[in-house]
Amino acid sequence: MASAAPLPYIALHSMARPRPPKREAGETTPNNTNDLLKRPARRSPFSDAGDAGVFFCPVGWCLPAIAAPETIAAMEWILVTLASLLAGFIDAVVGGGGLILLPALFATFPSAPPATLLGTNKSASIWGTAMATWQYSRRVQVRWRALMPATAAGFGGAFLGAWAVTVLSPDFLRRMLPAVLFAVLVYTVAKKDMGRHHRPRYEGRAEWLAAACIGLVIGFYDGFFGPGTGSFFVFLFVRWLGYDFLNASASAKLLNVSTNVAALILFTAKGHVWWHFALPLAVANVAGSVLGTHMALKHGTGFVRAIFIFVVSVLILKTGYDAYLR
Repeated sequence: MASAAPLPYIALHSMARPRPPKREAGETTPNNTNDLLKRPARRSPFSDAGDAGVFFCPVGWCLPAIAAPETIAAMEWILVTLASLLAGFIDAVVGGGGLILLPALFATFPSAPPATLLGTNKSASIWGTAMATWQYSRRVQVRWRALMPATAAGFGGAFLGAWAVTVLSPDFLRRMLPAVLFAVLVYTVAKKDMGRHHRPRYEGRAEWLAAACIGLVIGFYDGFFGPGTGSFFVFLFVRWLGYDFLNASASAKLLNVSTNVAALILFTAKGHVWWHFALPLAVANVAGSVLGTHMALKHGTGFVRAIFIFVVSVLILKTGYDAYLR
C-alpha cells in the first residue's frame, strides 16, 4: 500500500515573535557587513522536509527563504515604511539613517539572513542619498572639481576596505570607534563656531587632493567597518577643508553615494538584496530625503550642526554597546 503524501508544513499566524535561530557551537556574532557576506544564508528548519524552504517571519506567514516576504502584517508594514521615511530624513541632513532603518528591519524579520537585510537597507537608502545629492546641488554651490576625484577615491576605497576585511580583523576598530566618536563630539561642541561659516581653506589641486584623501580613507573605513561614515565625512569636510555644516553635508552625500554603490554591488553579487521589497522602502526613503533636504536648506548650518551632534551622540551609545556590552 502506497504511503500517504506528507502534509505540507503550515506556518500559522501568531502574535508572538519567534526566537532567533540558535548559534551553532563555536559560532560568533559577526562584527560587520563583510563577515556576514562571507557566510551562506541559513536554511529553513523545514527545508529538508520538502516544503520549498519555508521560514517563520515575525507575523507567522509562510514565506520563501530566499525571496522577500510577500505579505506581512499591516502594522509592521507601516512601521518599517515609516522607519525608512525617518531614515531618509536623517540621512539627507547629516547621515546616520542606518541607525533607524536597520534595527527596524532586524526587528521585523528576525529569521532572515542578516546580510540580506543589510543589502535591502542599502538598496533603499542609496536612492534617498542620491535624491539629497541632487537637491543640494541645485541650491548649494557644490565644488565639483574637488569632489569628483574624491568620489572616485571613495568608491575605490570602499572596495579596498571590503577586500581588507577578508584578511584582517576589524575588532580593534570596533573597540576604538566609541572613543573616536566621543572625541569628535567633544571637539564639535567645544568649538562653537566650527562649521558655522563657509570658508574653504584650499583651492585647485590642493583642495581636490585633500578631498580625495578624505574619500579614500573614509571610503576604506566604510568598506572595512562602516558605522558613522556620513558623520566622519561631514566632520572632516568642516574641520580640514573649512566648509560649513550645510556645504559639508551636501559634499558628504555625493561621496556617500559612491561608497554605497560599491557596497550595493557587493551585496547584489552575493544575492543579498530583496529588490521587490526594497522598492516601497526606497520610495519612503526618497520622501524622507526630500523633506530632510528641504529642512536643512531652510534652516541652514545651525540646524545641520544640531542634528550632527544628536546623531554622533546616538552613534557613541550604539557603538559603545556593541563593543563592550553586547
